[in-house]
Amino acid sequence: MIWVRRYGLQLAWLISVVATAGSIYASEVRQFLPCTLCWVERIFMFPLVFILGQAVFRRDRSVAVYVLPLTALGGITSLYHYLIQKIPALEPVAFCSGVPCSVQYVNWLGFVTLPFLAMVAFGILTALLVVIRQAAQDEARALLRSRVTGRER
Repeated sequence: MIWVRRYGLQLAWLISVVATAGSIYASEVRQFLPCTLCWVERIFMFPLVFILGQAVFRRDRSVAVYVLPLTALGGITSLYHYLIQKIPALEPVAFCSGVPCSVQYVNWLGFVTLPFLAMVAFGILTALLVVIRQAAQDEARALLRSRVTGRER
């Protein structure tokens, strides 16, 4: 847990970079056409590369407060997308026009699809950011306590 508190922000940034690079690779190199929900998932993931990268550069753990809504909403979207792939009857006809959201370009081991991978990435990011947020709060409390008692670290 101490390792995550210390390097969690860097790990979160790395995960966002890998997820973004994987998404771009799938659409630009493998020529997998993104559906509507893929675009929504990208909207939640792509900015994380820049936001978390800036936070790593500045060593700013308070960024977790701003990034957690993106990871949580991205995870919910990915879960819904995954359910549509596994239960195509859930697919809303009007929303997923063009490329159907139920299409599975990848299906490893019978359950690992691209939305599943996105859901795992968003889930790990959310867990890391919760730990990072808690670490930032603990540091702030310790600093406040030291100032109140007159002992700076």
